[in-house]
Amino acid sequence: MPNRPNVASSTAQTTFESGALRLPHAPFPLGFPGLLSIHEIVCDLVPCVAYTPAHVTCDRLLPPLRCLIANDKFKGSLSALEAAEAIAAGLPDGVEADLCPIADGGEGFTETMHAALGGRWVTAEVSDALHRPTSARYVVTGGGVAVLEMAAASGLQQIEPAQRSVLHASTLGTGELIQHAAKEAGVKRILIGLGGSATNDGGVGMASALGIDPVDARGRKLDPWPAAWADLAGIADGKRASLPPIEAASDVTNPLLGPRGATAVFAAQKGAREDERDLLEQHLTRLVRVADATETAERPGAGAAGGLGFGLMHFLGAGLRPGFELVADALNLESRIRAADYVITGEGSLDAQSLDGKGPVGVARMAIHLGRPVYAVGGQIADIVREAGLFRACAGLDESQLSLEELMGNAAALVEQATARMLAETPPAR
Repeated sequence: MPNRPNVASSTAQTTFESGALRLPHAPFPLGFPGLLSIHEIVCDLVPCVAYTPAHVTCDRLLPPLRCLIANDKFKGSLSALEAAEAIAAGLPDGVEADLCPIADGGEGFTETMHAALGGRWVTAEVSDALHRPTSARYVVTGGGVAVLEMAAASGLQQIEPAQRSVLHASTLGTGELIQHAAKEAGVKRILIGLGGSATNDGGVGMASALGIDPVDARGRKLDPWPAAWADLAGIADGKRASLPPIEAASDVTNPLLGPRGATAVFAAQKGAREDERDLLEQHLTRLVRVADATETAERPGAGAAGGLGFGLMHFLGAGLRPGFELVADALNLESRIRAADYVITGEGSLDAQSLDGKGPVGVARMAIHLGRPVYAVGGQIADIVREAGLFRACAGLDESQLSLEELMGNAAALVEQATARMLAETPPAR
């Protein structure tokens, strides 16, 4: 707990015969007319004593509660900072708020790390997931770390729903972004956030941009997207680019293949039909075989960002760390939780995937370990999360029974209202 006196438990106590009163809302009828009431004398002149008749407390002797707001984005409606500001607006009067927007490797990762570490923004011209020209930016810190997120180049939000085609999408632009950062002056290390991808190519597109190409049995170069891999027979890396050390931040722990793999868990939300998902799994299975990479494919996080986690580890020798762990270190999150009386976290959707290592659950587990109660605010909160024993109380915007369009359009006001209602119904204890 914060290093401050616990007035309610450590101060002297005095009982008055005059009945049940609560200060400062009901001052004593005694005092000096026109000057000071007994209440003012007690609270202003004797700040080291709380007079507590059977039901009397002096609230002015208690320091204000402090709330740490450490939430991720509400995808499609609020950035992490906008959501944090809406949560703060719903706090009771007098509560001190520490706004600490987080990310766990997906969209917003670079912004969050820039806020924590500083640095300069750099813009690169690259390809999007469907190989169209686009601009992506990243940060170079004063210590020579280039902080990227794959979603800036190969993200799902850049592709209109009607245009999404996972079989023809690739991480080529992410590879171009890595190459651009590697050539930027002063860069000694690259840190890349994984998440929010429109792809399911096992990182082959990324590798191709860096001189590591898929080839057929005759050594002919194939296009770096899954639909072109019917004749995939090997990987040629004779033109591999020179790169600094790379570390990837992943928000999931899924392997590349199987029922918990990239295709089975994430491809549908990128627009892949069932028959396309079968093809994607076949292509990735072939990729693992020709690359002789079974062990890497089974590693936690290999399935992140449509298998980009696999590609970074296997083709580039990158390390893989939990995105939340990296962000928590940069934000000095542990000490900020210690300084708070309670914590509010959340994001657009808290579901079964959240329990696999997403940021809000990471915040909750750290806060619980440090003895702080945690509340959750989300666009929707699944029963499995509500029943996980992580949160003192939860508030989901979907409880309002509004349409998705109304929820998205009024997200800030709804987050504020949900926060206020949740804390009124389940207030944090002193």
